[in-house]
Amino acid sequence: MAEIKKVKVKIPYKPRNWAKALHSSTKRWLVLVLHRRAGKTTAVLNHLQRSALQIKESEFAYIGPTYKQTKRIAWKLIKKYSRNIPGIKYNESELTVKYPNGSILSLFGSEDIDALRGIGLWGCGLDENSQQPSNLFGEVISKCLADHLGYCIWLGTPKGKNKFYKTYGNAKKSKEHLAVFKTIDDSLRDEKGQTIRNLEVALEDDKKLVAQGEMTQEEFDQEWYCSFEAAIRGAYYSKAIAQLHKDNRYKEVPYDETHKVHTVWDLGVGKNLAIGFYQNIDGQMRMIDFWQGVAKEGIKQAAKELQNKPYIYGKHFAPHDIKSTEISTGKTRIETAKKFKINFIEVPSVSVTDGIDKGQLFFSKLWVDSNHCADWLDALAQYRQDWNESKGAFMEQPRHDWTSHPADVHRYASLVEDQMTEEDEVVDDFQPEWQDDPHQGTEE
Repeated sequence: MAEIKKVKVKIPYKPRNWAKALHSSTKRWLVLVLHRRAGKTTAVLNHLQRSALQIKESEFAYIGPTYKQTKRIAWKLIKKYSRNIPGIKYNESELTVKYPNGSILSLFGSEDIDALRGIGLWGCGLDENSQQPSNLFGEVISKCLADHLGYCIWLGTPKGKNKFYKTYGNAKKSKEHLAVFKTIDDSLRDEKGQTIRNLEVALEDDKKLVAQGEMTQEEFDQEWYCSFEAAIRGAYYSKAIAQLHKDNRYKEVPYDETHKVHTVWDLGVGKNLAIGFYQNIDGQMRMIDFWQGVAKEGIKQAAKELQNKPYIYGKHFAPHDIKSTEISTGKTRIETAKKFKINFIEVPSVSVTDGIDKGQLFFSKLWVDSNHCADWLDALAQYRQDWNESKGAFMEQPRHDWTSHPADVHRYASLVEDQMTEEDEVVDDFQPEWQDDPHQGTEE
């Protein structure tokens, strides 16, 4: 049997001082909160690559906010830091690096978390985690890591008090986690080199931009000083959510059995299907639950979820496209829903902008259950307009991403608030017939 010759390879990567704690840690859970340009993506890619080289025929994953962003930034970096490895193979179309020991490092975006299901991983990094779906780790990644007891690195710069904020808060209190928090002041004090000298100049330049009104103090504090308090730029509901917390209206809001539960739907398949559950109790609007589909689930699966909940239902609301005929079935969504004893009431059709304005007012009277609606509130906190650099203004329409469907539920609910009453309930009792239907699974 031929002897395998070991070869020393020099990787063109020099860790910053903060990264040494990451590279020396043996803990499964690692949370890195770092200022902008701290070198976090570079450090995590090299950490994953080192693990891949140490464990034969293993698989690791780097997951960025979007596929486009991952390819533009992380793919170029990993090719730079792996190019000296003999026998390295790149698959540009699938964004995978295959190492000579049979290990693979794959790069993904987090837009479609269902596409990540079933992957067996030894470790992964969730970059800019504050911009990723809040159920990404708990619902998908934790299961991918289970077989090999793999590790997970959450990393990013804050964007409001969302799931990333909670993850870091838990890490600080847990002996099973590594928690790293570094602001620009930490880097200027502890790091050396030309890049750090450039960052020092950039920091002073940004201070001047704040004084000139070209940059907000919140943006400055968020990007350089990792402030979780700063609102996300262009977020529609940031002030309303801040007031929600201030008024202590985000808390345990139990189901009241003496009142009907009304549902508001955003129709689609999988994650495009979202449902909010509301009670109107003496004029006080309460959001007690939220559900969002997975994979290819449609109305049939959603109806089963409703039946399994302990609620007595009143009215069910859905947007105007419930009247659209599906090519696959030849039926409208109203007709499909009626098979499961769901009689939809159509939500008034108004512009998205007017609906968002209504949604902001709706927040002022809404109580939200913290046990069942946390993912929904995380999405609403990040629902925003994109900034158009060339025009120097926000885009007219909201950014369409994983936050859109939970936000649409809120928008629709605000438009039917006055119809969520105890009178004239549409359904007396919720007992659908679960006969087999060859068209189910394709109704959307």
